[in-house]
Amino acid sequence: MVSPSPEGYREAFMFQRLNAYRIMWVLVFFDLPTETKKDRKIYARFRKNIMADGFNMFQFSIYLRHCPSRENADVHIKRVKTILPSKGHIGIMCITDKQFGMMEIFRGKELVEAREPAQQLELF
Repeated sequence: MVSPSPEGYREAFMFQRLNAYRIMWVLVFFDLPTETKKDRKIYARFRKNIMADGFNMFQFSIYLRHCPSRENADVHIKRVKTILPSKGHIGIMCITDKQFGMMEIFRGKELVEAREPAQQLELF
């Protein structure tokens, strides 16, 4: 049996690395109380912290983050869990890039093209 060339390994690695079923999106949904000044401060701090971790606003209380792998998504999910406020409802969901790409987005009744995600630099 002939083993693949180094170029073949590289191509296989890149395919696995960029596979639409391997790339993940982490979505954070939250409904936090904003009745008091303290509640609003907690809300603002939580929002600021998830944005500092690379999440972007999709809708007012839905933030999402692109992750190159499930392992990387788990790291960010763990970070969100460490900053959860004591009150409110927070949901975290992980979906594949393929699933995310099937989303239909409307502005009123008009179907709009989904924006390309911001390119993220991955440092090793």
